[in-house]
Amino acid sequence: MIFTVLKYQYRDAGNYKAYGELLIEGEFTNGDLEALAPYLYDGEYFVPEEVGIPPLQPLLCEDFGGPNENDHDWHAFECPRQSHSEDMKMPVWGTKAELIQRFRDKNRKRKTCKR
Repeated sequence: MIFTVLKYQYRDAGNYKAYGELLIEGEFTNGDLEALAPYLYDGEYFVPEEVGIPPLQPLLCEDFGGPNENDHDWHAFECPRQSHSEDMKMPVWGTKAELIQRFRDKNRKRKTCKR
């Protein structure tokens, strides 16, 4: 069975960043990311809670003593990569098909996002 690690990030308005990874069952490619673009805000951003992905914003809040004026909800995917044996320690988030379907179900065909 093939697994893919899909990295994603949160970057606040002050350019502080937090990173996360999802272990996805199946081969997830850059082409699959491009196919998700119509369902992402501005073709790039998503709100993780809307599709069942753990948010990364709280990680920065912990580091800086709580939310501040630089915070927002937007996250972005980075390049997927094939999993390695050490990645298999992570819980499997779900399948490639489930991830794509969650974005389709949210029907995020928006041209712009409110920031």
